[in-house]
Amino acid sequence: MGFILEIKNNKSREIKYVKNNGNANSSWMSRNMIWSGLVILSFMILHFIDFWIPEINTKYIVGDMSGMHNGEFRYYTELVEKFHNPLRVGAYCLAFVFLALHLLHGFNSAFQSIGANNKYTKGINSFSKLYAVGIPLGFIFIALFHHLKQNL
Repeated sequence: MGFILEIKNNKSREIKYVKNNGNANSSWMSRNMIWSGLVILSFMILHFIDFWIPEINTKYIVGDMSGMHNGEFRYYTELVEKFHNPLRVGAYCLAFVFLALHLLHGFNSAFQSIGANNKYTKGINSFSKLYAVGIPLGFIFIALFHHLKQNL
């Protein structure tokens, strides 16, 4: 959806502005949503390669629906193994920072687009900021915790 919106916005004006003063009416994040979206898409591909594709293989090719491998719950072992690599942990943390920025702008824009401008707006904005920062911070904590636990 973001890619289509970006293309439509670029095509909507036949004659380009002489000077593009993006800072005048928009935040840095709103001008860079396409880039943060690409970072998040890249992260999702990495995440699918790390966790989802092995899950498909185990459940639907091997036929093991239990989640148990050699008598132990395999998901924890996979998570610990993946977060041993500092580059992967860095990629995950960076992606979650971009996710937080993306969600911060996205929530505010979504509520503004549906016309949420009443006595609840301040509370909605506070909740959306808490959610947009809290969820990615939780995932960053998981990645850093497992990495540091193995390497310290």
